[in-house]
Amino acid sequence: MDVARCLALLGMIATHVVDPREPDGALTSLQWLAGGRASALFAVLAGVSLALVAGRRTPLRGAARGRLSAAIAVRALSVALIGLLLGQLETGIAVILTYYGVLFLLGLPFLGLRARSLLLLAVGWAIAAPVISHLVRPELPDRRFASPRLDQLADPGRLLAELLLTGYYPAFGWLAYLLLGLGIGRLDLRRVAVQRLLAAGGLVVAVVSTFASGVATRAAGFTDAELLDHAGGKFGQTPTDRWDWLLLVAPHSTTPFDLLQTGGSAALVLGTCLLVVGWLAGIAPAAERAAAIVFGAGTMTMTLYSLHVVMRTEQVWPAEEPGTFVLHVLVVLWIGSVYVALRRRGPLETAVGLVPDLIRKGRRRARA
Repeated sequence: MDVARCLALLGMIATHVVDPREPDGALTSLQWLAGGRASALFAVLAGVSLALVAGRRTPLRGAARGRLSAAIAVRALSVALIGLLLGQLETGIAVILTYYGVLFLLGLPFLGLRARSLLLLAVGWAIAAPVISHLVRPELPDRRFASPRLDQLADPGRLLAELLLTGYYPAFGWLAYLLLGLGIGRLDLRRVAVQRLLAAGGLVVAVVSTFASGVATRAAGFTDAELLDHAGGKFGQTPTDRWDWLLLVAPHSTTPFDLLQTGGSAALVLGTCLLVVGWLAGIAPAAERAAAIVFGAGTMTMTLYSLHVVMRTEQVWPAEEPGTFVLHVLVVLWIGSVYVALRRRGPLETAVGLVPDLIRKGRRRARA
């Protein structure tokens, strides 16, 4: 899990820092690999984390679930507030944390479901939610900012519309990722067969979705030049003037094909990480500890993501400076490895977890 989170963090840094296009207009390798997929991986892993704290294979029930839901809600609001504060900075980054907090809140009603129901619901949501969004968005005000900002609290209706439907990471559509992660987290992830199924199944879904989108968009009349232009990504959703926009598989388009392709990619990455780390543990336990340190940034992604956003301000680090990506990567990997080596929790993770941890401890005392 931590290795996968680290890869998601590095992928998002790449999409923020590296030029997405080659001089000839083609996508760069990093943009092709990480664009849309890194943030989707974050959202899927959020769902897996929810499942792991909510009973793993057996969902929590009754008062235990209620207290856990309260703890998650407090944490979600704290994460959302950090996102609003980061949105005040002039970085050019569409900050994900406020959407991330809303996504946690949307996932609370589904904590009682088991793996099969969650996985089927994730597929259904990936297909239906973009269609509903396409119908609803023409009635909503346009998005004002790339990132939700603290001063938008003065207009809560518009802010809610951005967070759910018109923003860069629309939580209503992205709930498909969280449901997928919840379903995956309800599986027995220690079994090698499950890990292989995740990797192979994710690969199949990603490839088939991409191929089907290609066939459908060409049948709808999209030219190769138009598809290349859209391959760089949209801004959270497609326009609503044509229904065939929903056939795209472009990053951040939140179409059915996009949600299925990026969700499959996330399952592939997680399954592969579980297989590789498990293999390392089997041949050399010390290698597993070394991997934990090298990819330690995955244990404190909220802190390091926030640091990355701050580093992108002109006062800290000019955006046009050559070699920025490598230096950002070195900074987050070094800090993450130090914290893991010292067995410390990230600063923001500690702060955000204070009240939720008290709520959960109260639950354990009540059970005792």
